[in-house]
Order: sequence, then C-alpha cells, then structure tokens
Amino acid sequence: MGITDETVAEVRAKADIVHVAQNFMQLKKVGRRYSGLCPFHGEKTPSFSVNAEDGLYYCFGCQAKGDTITLVRELQHLDFAEAIEWLAAQSGVQVRYTEKGQGEQRQRKTRLTEAVERAVDWYHDRLLTGRDAGPARAYLRHRGFDGDTVRRYRLGWAPDDWDQLCRHLDLPDKVLVDTGLGFINRARRQQDFFRGRVLFPIFDAQDRAIGFGGRIMPGQEGPKYRNTGQTPLYDKSKVLYGLNWAKSDVVKAEEVIVCEGYTDVIGFADVGVPRAVATCGTSLTEDHVRQLRRFARRLVLAFDPDAAGAAAAERVYAWEQAHELEVVVADLPPGLDPGDLARSDPDRLRAAVENPTPFLGFRVERALAGGRLDTPEGRARTAEAALDVIGEHPSDFVRDQYVMEVADRCRIDVERLRASLRPGGRPSVRVAEAPRRAAHSEDPEVSALRLAVDADHRSEMLPLLHEVLFADDRHAVAFRALRDAEGDLHRAIDDADPDTAELLARLAAEDDPGDPSDVRRILLRAQGQREVALLRRQLRGASDQTAAELNPILAWLLTRLQAVAPDARTGRDVEDQLLAWLAERAEERS
Repeated sequence: MGITDETVAEVRAKADIVHVAQNFMQLKKVGRRYSGLCPFHGEKTPSFSVNAEDGLYYCFGCQAKGDTITLVRELQHLDFAEAIEWLAAQSGVQVRYTEKGQGEQRQRKTRLTEAVERAVDWYHDRLLTGRDAGPARAYLRHRGFDGDTVRRYRLGWAPDDWDQLCRHLDLPDKVLVDTGLGFINRARRQQDFFRGRVLFPIFDAQDRAIGFGGRIMPGQEGPKYRNTGQTPLYDKSKVLYGLNWAKSDVVKAEEVIVCEGYTDVIGFADVGVPRAVATCGTSLTEDHVRQLRRFARRLVLAFDPDAAGAAAAERVYAWEQAHELEVVVADLPPGLDPGDLARSDPDRLRAAVENPTPFLGFRVERALAGGRLDTPEGRARTAEAALDVIGEHPSDFVRDQYVMEVADRCRIDVERLRASLRPGGRPSVRVAEAPRRAAHSEDPEVSALRLAVDADHRSEMLPLLHEVLFADDRHAVAFRALRDAEGDLHRAIDDADPDTAELLARLAAEDDPGDPSDVRRILLRAQGQREVALLRRQLRGASDQTAAELNPILAWLLTRLQAVAPDARTGRDVEDQLLAWLAERAEERS
C-alpha cells in the first residue's frame, strides 16, 4: 500500500524536527537555531544546525541537509514510506494508505522484493535438498562453507535447466523481467536467468532481497561470476553485498572494510571481523562511498587499490575531502584474497585490517618496492615514480611527509625533490576542497537571500527584491527559485538544481539575518554604482549627441543613489522607482 499525500502533509506539519533530531543527538539552542554534533560525520565542534520554524537541518561541516523526513531516512536507513510511518508513530498521526500514485510504486517494489524473496527460498532449498546440487554442496564444503554458513547467508543452487524457477514461481512476465530472475526468450516463453551456478543472495541495507551473484562451477564454461542485471531493485553502482549484516558492527567500530567478493565478506565474518562489505562486480563508486559514510568515516580497502592507477587515486582523494573520510589499505599478502586467507591464516587476516596503511602510503611503498635502489640510475627512476604518485595528493603537508621518506630511501637531497613538486616542477593534481562554512558573509546578496529564506522575514523580504540586484549568477538563480516557489522554501529546494538547493538549505540553517530595509538599500546602491560605471564608460569618447543623452541619465541616477544612502530618510517609493529603472535597464540590454 502507498501512503496518501494528506498523511505526508500531516506528518510534515506535526513532526517537530527538534524533537525528532533529539532521538539521535543532543541539541542546544543558539539564537533562533538549534546546534549539535553532526550525526553524519565525526566532529568535536558542533556544526549541525536545525531550523525549527521551517523543519530543516544543515551541517556546515559535511553539507548534509534536508527536512525531518530526510533526517529519519538517513539515520534510520529507511525508504520514504517507512520514514513516514516512523514519524507518524512518533507524532500521533494515523497513516492512511492509497492504491494510486506513490502507493502504486511502493506496491510494485513490494511485489518485486517478494518475488526475489521467494526465489531466494527456492534456490536455497534446492541447494540443501536437490539431488543435482550434490556437486555444488561438495564445492562449498571444499571452500570451507559448512551447513551453518550456507544457512546463515541463504546460499542457493540454480539448476542447469531452462525454466525450473520460472515454472515454480509462476510470475507475470513483467515481474519476472523487472526482478532480473528471468527473461522472455525467442519462443515467447519464460526462461531462468541463472543456470548451473551457486547463488549468493544480495540484500539491501534493510535486509530485503534484491538480486543474486552467481558463481559458476569449476570446469564449466562461461564467466566466473554473473550478477543480476540492472533492475528497479538492483543497481550495482549502489549495492553493497553484506551491508545488511555488517552495518551494526560498522557503526560500533566506526570503520567499514570494503572487499571485492562475496566469499571475502563471509571470510571476514568467520574470523570475527563482521564489518566487511563487497562491491558487486564493479569498482567502488561515489554512491557506494556516500552510502557507507552514513555508517562510518573510515574505509579499509581489502583489495588491490593501485590497479586502476592515478584515476582511481584522484577519486579516493576527492572522496576523502568531500565526505571527510579516511581511506586506508589492508596489509594483505600478495596473491591472496581475504576469503582464502580466512581459511589458511585467520590471524594474518585479522592483523591485515588491524594495521592498515594510509592510501597514499600504500601507493608510495608500491612505487618504491617496484624500483631498483642499488644504483644511482635506479634510485633516480624510483624517486620519479614515487613523486608521480605523491604529486596526486591535494595536501601540501601530506605530500611533504612522503617526499622526505622518498629522499631517505632513494638517497636524494630532499630539497631537490621538493623543488620538483613546486610550480614549474612536477605538476600535482589538486582536488577541490569541499565547501565549508565561513563566518556569516558580509556579502549583501547572501544577506538578502538569508532574509528571503528566514521564516520571520521572507514575506517582507521577497517583494523587496528583484533578480537585477544579484550580480552573482548563483545568487540570482537562488532568488528565482524562491520567487517561482512563491516563498515556499521546501518547494524551492525540491525544484532547484543540487547546488542551488544546497545554498538555500545552508542559508536556512544560519541565524542573524539582518534588517530587510538595510540590505535592500545596500543592494540598490551596489547595482546603481555598476550602472554609474557603465554610463561613464559609455561617455568616454562619446559623440556630443550621445553625451547629451547620457549626462541627464547619469545625473538622475547619482541623485537617486544619494537618496538611498544608509543615512538618508527617504520613503520606500524612491527605492521602488530606482529598482524599476534598474530592472528596465537590464531588460533593455538583454
């Protein structure tokens, strides 16, 4: 069942964001806002701000933002409808359901997850009891999976036949295709997607079955692994195998181990390290990182992260800055994956993640170990290779630490190496820093927007503004979003592009907006001065006729600017006249 729009509106109206947030953190009132330590990233100084009037939050440290529903979704790891149900229970709202609109989408997703869940049960039972699954059971025993492990992870067996699953499930064609469990063949008949494979069911963070990873039996033809294709439930760029089991331990340890395979996740759990997840047939993506950052701020890479080279390194450094992450590399023996090491040397596997290497340190060590240090030429080439790696890091201080290490190992003067990383020497990759909160900006355009989003001032401020007053395009776009939404801040944020939505949410979390009249006068004078400068440029070298036309305009404008000076006592009508003239001038130029 879907949830009615009336229920959503009632929950939004009655759910007090301050009360809700205090379920997860301590808040203190500071001015008109509430402040506390952000629940989305580790910090010692509060940067998480709650706007009680508009029901919005914003973190000036990690830029997390949203309304009460978003807060619950992110902290409780729920979908939209589940968050509404949670908030309704907290707020005393009776949830009403509907068959249409949003409810249809939710019903569809429920039908799909139920179908995949039935497939998980059927494949699992087939592995446990099917005669044809004997070789699969023997293979799993050989890999160290006993009966308890098979049942815990609900492993399965897909028989090497055309349509046994399809005949058992008896699903409509669209449901079969949308779950990825099967397809319609050329004969217009349903056919199973997985055949002759050991199956690892994949669950989302809420423990709902969404797909499978299939491992072919040794000696058989075909790709070693085959995963569910892209479906409404399964997107490999976002899915992480094992997160449903690992998340509680990840939160406790404040770190998550990222592997490449299903058996690696199980191997870590078997040796008492149940905080590992695996990507499903793809490299680590921004979506993966963003999801993991909800649970921990430290990522331990339990695979070879150097294989993709500099491009992958740049992404890691960008993620570290944008999401305030620490990325380290497990000290795994060459040629052994965690799944194998869990059986052969469990103590070594535990030690690998207990003493990881910083990401850049791992890459520098790889460069140094790959070179020859027994000749001057070898040391020079090795130092160059290491500097190529070091130069990719965005921090001067971090780079310098490794430069000194390379100088020591390669017996080269450290100043020579430093010089090669300076401008004119070896170029270095710089990653843009994540936006930070500065002290309240004195920029009058920002002040005007802050007033326009403030609950107590927006009805007064918005009518005083016009986009001609915003010289910064970003600020003009934000003003238009508010104007088009008729002052509805939530609607403006929902309809805006991501950068504009982030700006509006941040301003809504700030306090001390100032006085609308003062800010408007400052903007009027700023735009007026720009017009004065433009007119004076036009007068330089102008003909007598043009000068005769422009001089009266310039004189009128200068008079109006004096009338809107900070200490002038003129009425609002003078400001309105000036604003109308400025808007008309901009319209003529456009």
